[in-house]
Amino acid sequence: MANMLNIDDLKVSLEEEEKQIIKGLSLSINPGEVHAIMGPNGSGKSTLSSVLAGKDGYIIDSGTVNFDGSDLLEAEVEERAALGIFMAFQYPIEIPGVGNMNFLRTALNSQRKTRGQEELNAADFLKLVRGIAKDLEISDEMMKRPVNVGASGGEKKRNEILQMCLLEPRFVILDETDSGLDVDAMKLVSKGVNNFSSSSRSFLVITHYQRLLNYIVPDFVHIMVDGRIVKTGDKALALHVEETGYKDFLQLGKEKH
Repeated sequence: MANMLNIDDLKVSLEEEEKQIIKGLSLSINPGEVHAIMGPNGSGKSTLSSVLAGKDGYIIDSGTVNFDGSDLLEAEVEERAALGIFMAFQYPIEIPGVGNMNFLRTALNSQRKTRGQEELNAADFLKLVRGIAKDLEISDEMMKRPVNVGASGGEKKRNEILQMCLLEPRFVILDETDSGLDVDAMKLVSKGVNNFSSSSRSFLVITHYQRLLNYIVPDFVHIMVDGRIVKTGDKALALHVEETGYKDFLQLGKEKH
């Protein structure tokens, strides 16, 4: 089976500070797999997700990122979205003045057009989006608001999972999606993710805490320290981190320098 995503010896610096954050990271993800990256603050987890999504402000010093045969680092943000890459943010932003339904329909039809599919009319779109919203317990009132305006942390995260289910990406990056969620909200978000998983879709789950991995069970867990993956295992590795913290792995990070 060919890798969906292949990262080879990636090194990335911050544009403003000329400070290297990712220092030689390699990772391969196959279709259908769920990979979790855990690590202490400042280890480079969110930098990795931002670089994969195409966010500005980073310099690629060296290394390659190949997504399904395409050089991902050469692709613009909208091209990455068209390839099937989706990122759920740690802190989803509010977009005043842009209605949630209009935002979702525009995004979906833009994707469908790029894929050579027919755009959905208003009635078909409404039927589709309401079915997904019901599963995620998103109210009609919230759907009528501007994007994320006046929404709680849990509502914002559920709205992102709604976007994910609607757009049907092939590779999903969840960047600390559990941040600021209570247990009930986390269960709902996780249910949305689990219902959406398939043999042709992959997930990269970035988190500080093992608790999210009780609900979204990973095939692989990677520990990231100082810009590198220093240890890879299964869910048991996440449980080990929960019990002992990252102190065992900080030394591994130093040894890899």
